[in-house]
Amino acid sequence: MLKRSLAVLLITLFALATLTFADDHLRQPKLTPQNSNTTQGLIAVSPVNEHVVWASGRGGTYVVTTDGGRHWRSGVVPGAEALQLRDVEGVSDRVAYVQSIGDNPTDFRIYKTTDGGATWTMQFQNQLAGAFYDCFAFWTPTRGISHSDSVNGIFPDIRTRNGHTWNSIRANMPPALPGEASFAASGTCVATEGERNAWIATGGSTTARILATTDGGNTWNAYDTPLVSNPSAGAFTVAFRDSRHGIVGGGDLDPADPNNASTATSNDGGRSWTLGSPTPVTGAIFGLAYVDGGRHNRHEDDDDRAVVITANAGGAAWTPNEGKTWHLLNGVTGFWAVAFASPRAGWLVGVNGTILKISF
Repeated sequence: MLKRSLAVLLITLFALATLTFADDHLRQPKLTPQNSNTTQGLIAVSPVNEHVVWASGRGGTYVVTTDGGRHWRSGVVPGAEALQLRDVEGVSDRVAYVQSIGDNPTDFRIYKTTDGGATWTMQFQNQLAGAFYDCFAFWTPTRGISHSDSVNGIFPDIRTRNGHTWNSIRANMPPALPGEASFAASGTCVATEGERNAWIATGGSTTARILATTDGGNTWNAYDTPLVSNPSAGAFTVAFRDSRHGIVGGGDLDPADPNNASTATSNDGGRSWTLGSPTPVTGAIFGLAYVDGGRHNRHEDDDDRAVVITANAGGAAWTPNEGKTWHLLNGVTGFWAVAFASPRAGWLVGVNGTILKISF
């Protein structure tokens, strides 16, 4: 009996030591600054894999690497020099989409390159007064959705099914709340998963909501979240690690109310949300991402719940358990967006062309 008890004790101690080592290892991500070869602010980032990554930002600027960020090449989309490329979707080292915003309705555009940025084709140019396209996301290299703030109570969202043409799905969208909008903070107000699931994070009205589809955008439902919402606040960013489990982040852009940066999680596909523990960042969470790379890398039965958040000047942090506990990323500030190809290869991008590789 004593030998058996000792054996059980040793096994337990070994298991605890292993967990402690794993937790300690995970608690110390490696942060490596990289040279983007631009001083333009970078707003969105899209890893294709551990080697190929695209990012985009102000002044019509995009940057791309094919060696994991050791060397970045920068360029400007012709015709978009005065615009901000608020979102990017990398498909390969040669194929990528970018989405622009500006001061005029026609400044909201979608461009695509198939030759690594040497040339760009404009696929969509908005003509609707009041529309403001915040972000887009793709299920496949040729199937995606782009989301706009509401116009007269309707979301004038668009969708592509062939990677070339974009068509309105405004008739499919749920009615908007008064003033309901999204935030073009990091290109992650829309998240896609699998072949047909998508979620849109909103705010700007009385309630921060998640708009959800399970059929590729043909039909939608709207669900309330517990995040703060008003004309300067709401849900900014959303990610799902499978069809059921996801996290949403947001806050308030009003500098007089900086303590609302928060997250909430769902385990039922976005129908209900539970507020997470207080985060160590301030302002609003501009972007968040699962450390394992989200839909590109994981299987339905995986259970890696580590998430990194960034809040521009409000700092950045990470959680090993979807918001139950938080760890501040000391000195990491001024970053708008974060995304991962794998735990070994993630990138934060931000002001003045800054890029930081983050590895767990």
